[in-house]
Parts: sequence; C-alpha cells; structure tokens
Amino acid sequence: MYDTILTGGRIVDPSQDLDTATDIAFADGKVAALGADIDGTAKQTIDASGKIVSPGLIDIHAHVNWGATYLSVEAETVAKNSGTTTFVDAGSAGAGTFHGFRKHVIEPSPLRIVAFLNISHPGMFGYGPGFMVGESADLKFLHTGACVDVARQHGDLICGVKVRLGGNVSGTLGTIPLDLAIDAAEELNLPVMVHIGPTPPRRQDILERLRPGDILTHCCRMFPNALVDRERNIRAEVEDARKRGIIFDVGHGRGSFDFNVARGMIDSGFVPDVISSDVHIVSINGPAFDVLVTMSKFLCLGVPLSEVIRAVTVNAAHAIGRPELGSLRPGSPGDATVLSIETGAFDYYDSLGQVLTGEQKFAVEHILVGGTPWP
Repeated sequence: MYDTILTGGRIVDPSQDLDTATDIAFADGKVAALGADIDGTAKQTIDASGKIVSPGLIDIHAHVNWGATYLSVEAETVAKNSGTTTFVDAGSAGAGTFHGFRKHVIEPSPLRIVAFLNISHPGMFGYGPGFMVGESADLKFLHTGACVDVARQHGDLICGVKVRLGGNVSGTLGTIPLDLAIDAAEELNLPVMVHIGPTPPRRQDILERLRPGDILTHCCRMFPNALVDRERNIRAEVEDARKRGIIFDVGHGRGSFDFNVARGMIDSGFVPDVISSDVHIVSINGPAFDVLVTMSKFLCLGVPLSEVIRAVTVNAAHAIGRPELGSLRPGSPGDATVLSIETGAFDYYDSLGQVLTGEQKFAVEHILVGGTPWP
C-alpha cells in the first residue's frame, strides 16, 4: 500500500525532462511510482488535476535560525505560503553558534534544513532594527580553523561556507573575508556562497577568485556592482565566470533585486541558475516575501515555467551538493509541491520600489514532505 497518490497532475520535473499529466505515488518517505493508472491502493489519494506537481521547492538562500538571531524567520511559517520543503540557511550561524541552531531549530523541524556555515565565528549576530554590524568587517571573527572543525562535525547538514562582502558588511577588508572563506571551503571540499553588496570590493575582484561550483548570490542586485552595464548587457567578466562554472543565485531579499537588472539578464539569455528568496525579518513582508513570490516575478518576466521550476529544484539541489533532492524519480525523497497558477493583475515590487504588474501568480495547493501531506 502507498502512503499517498497524486492523480492527474501536470508533473513538471526538469531533472527528468518531464512535463506530462500523470499519477505519482509515495511510500516509506520516498517517491514509489510514477505513471498512468498506478496499480495499488493508498492511505490517501489527492486529485491534482489541473495543478502543477513539482519536486519539493528548495530555497537555497533563507534565514531560518529563528529565535537565535533577530534576522531569522520561522521555516514552518514561510513554508505554508511558499511550498518550500527544503530551506538552506545562508550563514545565519557561524562556528560558535551552529550547535544551538542544530539542536533548537533544525532537529525539531518537520522540514529539511541544511546550511551554509558563516566564515564569521558568531554568524550574523549584528542585524537588528535600524542597525547592522557587519560580521565580515573584523578579522578577529574570521576563524578558518573553527569553521572547518564545526563543518566536519556537522557534515550531514553543512553544504558550504558563506561570506558577505560589501562596504556595509566587510568594511575596508576588501576580498580578505572571501579569501579566508575559500581557504576553509577548499579544506572541506565544499562551495562558497558569496554575498555581493555595494563596493568595495568590485565584482571583478570577487568573480576572479571564485571556483567552479561556487555561488554568487544577489546576482540581480542594482548599481553599484550590478552584473549588467548601463545598456543592460551582461558584463564580460560575468559571462566568463559562468563559463568557468560559477553559479548565479537570485537571493532577492530586501535590498538586492532590481527589475531592470533581471530584465537585462533575461534578455541577454543569462537566466539565473537558481531562484531564491533571501527571506528574513525585513523581507518577509515585502518585497521578497518568499521563494514562490520570487518565482512568480520571473514567470511574469517571461522565463518559461519549466526553467522557473528547474531553478528551484534540480539546479538548487546540485548547487548545494544534494543531487538526491529536486527530483521526482522513483527512489528520491518524497517531497513534492502542488501548485496552481492564478491569472489576473498582480503588482510585484523590487528593492527600489519599481512595480511590475504581472498577469500570473503561483499559489500553493498541497505540500508533501516525506510522502505525506504537510501540515
């Protein structure tokens, strides 16, 4: 007997180049069968006709160390509205604070949470109402040895090393925090996720240091350090970085998304590899909201449905080194998101207050975690 069968839904699974109406069954926490007229009974059957069934959505840039940092939000609350089944915390915790994050947030959560470990020992400790203390601005905090030790202790959960760069978070240190993060990541054989903020340092100095598989987040940020020029063409150093295997992630957030930059990237055929929200306490009520709203923006900007789904499933899974996720192949973890697309006139905002009135919006119908509906 199966635990759950979804019938008649439009399965959109880019990991299998699959876009077809069929049935899917889940058992023992995994995808058990995929195809028309699945033979067998289930504890529950859900009619997904007219809906989109995708692998469980993965948000690779979120802040969910709730209760331990002012910045973070509660994963379960966000998931109910966004359909996210895997959250990747982007450096809320560092080596000195990760143990508590694991015990008090990750382990009790019904959802999957993995994390980038901040190269800064305390993590993002100084983000509060009306102020921000850059955790990358003081060399005393940047402890590669502690980062490596804690990442090894929690290797089942740590998927990379996070570093934030920009005049407001790394001060006058330039690329030194990135160099230290890369040192730790090389020792761990993991990627670096680097936050690109306003200069300094400049994008060229960041991109030239990154290795294949490293992730540049906030790739749709505005001037200065935008990845497009004033004519909205992709800059040469950005094209070169993609050819070298650098991964470009949206990381919308409160202050890192410009519709003009996103349009320029899309018009140049340079669609971001991964779509993520950077959801936190000052972006959860707009302009980012969550990964589903960010997906809706890219759908309204003209990115095809299959490519939007790809960016939050198989691409996201590979970016964090979890290839078993982001797929509905039989044997994969039984996470799925059932979506509808509403039509109408919907206003979307970027970080500069610009408005895009779109005709489509994703909505969550069902979430399956480990093969059973949640919540």
